[in-house]
Amino acid sequence: MTDKGNRAYLISIVLVAVLGGLLFGYDTAVISGAEKGLQAFFMEAKDFTYTDAWHGFTSASALIGCIIGSALSGFLATNLGRKRSLIIAGLLFFISALGSMRPEFLFFDYGTPTYSLLIAFNIYRVIGGIGVGLASAICPMYIGEVAPSNIRGMLVSWNQFAIIFGQLVVYFVNFFILGEHIQPLVEEMGKGIAAINPAAQWTVTTGWRYMFGSEAVPAGLFALLICFVPETPRYLVSIGRDDVAERILAKINGSTKAQQILQDIKDTMVVKTEKLLTYGAMCIFVGIMLSVFQQAVGINAVLYYAPRIFGDMGMDNPMMITVFMGIINILFTLVAIFTVEKWGRKPLLIYGSLGMALGAFGVATTFGHPGLELFTAASLLVYSASFMFSWGPITWVLIAEIFPNTIRGGAVAIAVAFQWIFNFIVSSTFVPMFNMHLTEGDDFGHWFTYGLYGVLCVVAAVFVWRLVPETKGKTLEDMTAMWKNRK
Repeated sequence: MTDKGNRAYLISIVLVAVLGGLLFGYDTAVISGAEKGLQAFFMEAKDFTYTDAWHGFTSASALIGCIIGSALSGFLATNLGRKRSLIIAGLLFFISALGSMRPEFLFFDYGTPTYSLLIAFNIYRVIGGIGVGLASAICPMYIGEVAPSNIRGMLVSWNQFAIIFGQLVVYFVNFFILGEHIQPLVEEMGKGIAAINPAAQWTVTTGWRYMFGSEAVPAGLFALLICFVPETPRYLVSIGRDDVAERILAKINGSTKAQQILQDIKDTMVVKTEKLLTYGAMCIFVGIMLSVFQQAVGINAVLYYAPRIFGDMGMDNPMMITVFMGIINILFTLVAIFTVEKWGRKPLLIYGSLGMALGAFGVATTFGHPGLELFTAASLLVYSASFMFSWGPITWVLIAEIFPNTIRGGAVAIAVAFQWIFNFIVSSTFVPMFNMHLTEGDDFGHWFTYGLYGVLCVVAAVFVWRLVPETKGKTLEDMTAMWKNRK
């Protein structure tokens, strides 16, 4: 055993863990390319009317599973461990991908849209959502617990990179699956479907199935590879396996450093049954509000409905613009990865909030105005890019590191559950809110929606400035002392 850690070993296990983030992004963004074909498919049902409300629910149904999965994540991570919980998440991803592709399996006639089939489809999407909820809470927790403190922020940020990369991958996959096939002719959001173009039948009957089914490949790979990574040292100490924990710490940090870290972990693990509010309500409140603001600023309304939004702007190829947005998102996520340890968490969050506010207000004031389409699109890209170097990755970094060891599992679960609750609220209300009209044909919904998001971005900046502690350079064990001092 040497005094130098094995950096290749650390990178390899982190890369496997961030596959969970990739699946998180893949699963939540696959709906962006599939939702029009899916909508047209169920609009042909004879036994019920597939309304805008039904489509909003169906597009967001996976988020119900995300809420369930994140709520369960603390219990599973504490009782089964981080590793086994991630294996369960991978299996749920795999089942959901195949089930969403062919919801008729065993019980229904293939290709016949019915109310019962819609329920079955949504159940499969909820199953995938449970996997996303588990992965969203446990992947950054896993990385945070194995990473050395001096590079923890950067490594946890790679999880957000994987989420955005997963979204970009599925944008490309959807784009290539669609190929020369066309989307069904659907009128603007909220105004229903006038007719389905006969030339779009492949998209209606088959295209959306391939999009959902494509997730089975990365899901199966993740479920397999996660079996070969170690459990986190902090979980191993919590169940009394100090010897195994020390071996893993030594491989990552070197033998001398491993003994010091192990002792620090044991010192903060003395009391294993501490209550959630042991370190004060502010500790939990800050974690919850980080999650709330990450979603309340409205980013997922853009990510989930990007092709529709760009189409409503009058763009000729909305799927191509969506792919371009995905590339921009990747580049700005890299900004966070390479600056989080230098600039700190708080500055990135504050600057990102202000950039998002600028972009949101730009969209609010120009959307729907002839001749300003490019300015609207640019504002939307500024809004999205600002999120990607700030609230996207940094929220996950803070949630993974801000809570003391003895309450981390439960506290992370609560924070992430709130994140998915507000994700569902934003995603399911975007379409009806965007299409609100005070008078016939006015743009009230357009400017109100993005104006609201802009205001929330400003409020988020103030929240970070006043209440969020800077955690750059601190060990996970330092969080215990910090919150005790702030009580």
